[in-house]
Amino acid sequence: MDYLPVFLRLNERPALIVGGGRVAARKVEWLVRSGARVTVVAPQLHPELQACLSRGECAHLASVFAPEQLAGVAVVVAATDDETVNAAVSDAARRRDIPVNVVDAPELSTFIFPAIIDRSPILVAVSSAGTAPVLTRRVREQIEALLPTRLGRLARFMGERRREVKKALGFLARRAFWERIVGGTTATCVLAGDEAGAAAAFAGELRTSQLTRGTASEHSGGGEVYLIGAGPGDPDLLTLRALQLLQQADVILYDRLVPQGILERARRDAERIPVGKEVGEHRQQQRIHELLLQLTAAGKRVARLKGGDPFIFGRGGEEIELLAAHNIPYIVVPGITAALGAAAAAEIPLTHRRLAHSVTFVTGHAGEDGELHWEALAQPRHTVVFYMGIAQLPAIVAKLRAAGARADHPAAIVERAALPGQRVLRSDLQHIAALAARERIVPPALLIVGAVAAFGAADAVGALAVAAPARQALA
Repeated sequence: MDYLPVFLRLNERPALIVGGGRVAARKVEWLVRSGARVTVVAPQLHPELQACLSRGECAHLASVFAPEQLAGVAVVVAATDDETVNAAVSDAARRRDIPVNVVDAPELSTFIFPAIIDRSPILVAVSSAGTAPVLTRRVREQIEALLPTRLGRLARFMGERRREVKKALGFLARRAFWERIVGGTTATCVLAGDEAGAAAAFAGELRTSQLTRGTASEHSGGGEVYLIGAGPGDPDLLTLRALQLLQQADVILYDRLVPQGILERARRDAERIPVGKEVGEHRQQQRIHELLLQLTAAGKRVARLKGGDPFIFGRGGEEIELLAAHNIPYIVVPGITAALGAAAAAEIPLTHRRLAHSVTFVTGHAGEDGELHWEALAQPRHTVVFYMGIAQLPAIVAKLRAAGARADHPAAIVERAALPGQRVLRSDLQHIAALAARERIVPPALLIVGAVAAFGAADAVGALAVAAPARQALA
């Protein structure tokens, strides 16, 4: 270990920056945020430093560096483009035992600036000892993606209540209590911005801990559910919130179309229970409801992981009705629905200023009861995306044609969107069913109907007529 990681308290202490350029401005920003009283030594200032000076955030000595300027200084940074000046600052600071950082010169420095993730009062610092700053920034970005934006608020929430907990619980009971707070409903509410819910959950947990003398089980406050959209299948298309909650969940209830790559993003020791439904399997949704009730009654944090978005043909509405009826806390995390993922993967804009001003999402089973307005769906300037429609493809085509859609009305099928093995078939209503049969298209696949289905990257650079000839090809 080349450096000892230390968090230095500089509140109201003097700090000196030698240099007036953009790099110096970056260092001034961090020192100001730490509460230091910053003085910049430079003949001239970069506009960012001028703005800092005008806001009263720093002082300015319009001169060259002199060692006597270090008197009383707690920390010094050399950020000039003159190596001789930087070396002189380093030498003078070392002689006075003042911590010094020389930008891009670790051999002249007694401390270095790490890449910082600021969720104050939670701080994370990442360093490569000055050897690979680009890699350090990449690691910082990866860690930052895992840390909720309101993590600092959770730390402050807990800090504001430490005295109350210390008064209510004994030493041994306090750690177990705080573990339950961090891993339970209270933290979930704070991170979701629900301060009132967090306060109520905290008070209930504290009452329970007092009654049981701190011997409550790990999740004595009850379980909760995270209704998460897994997107079209590519793990990189998960939202940050989805990733954070997957890392928090004790149990994962996942659908058939959720790939292994997404399940691997969940906590390593989380229990994984497949609950995918096959066509015609009506009992499975009742089993899912029963599992949600059983697992949360046992105090588990349950991630209900659905392909696409929970509220687009995912029966998420039914599940939150169940949870609300039983007073079970839940969070809904939207996902990139399959239609959006498939359209992006196939480079088909679902709306386009010249081609389509509206879009409709339809389940392929919806037409079986005759409730769909097929005349509206058959309009050439309207885009329709059929979910779960491959098995009913000939019937869908027949109903669109009967409602007035032309034989050359463009259509496209996207199979395994955003996944390895993705295929895009483009044709028209007259030929799309035969093409799908010949190419042996199988679910998961979506049917896109409308003028935009004929749109392709080559069309983006030229005029594209509304009634463009349909392409009968594998793209």
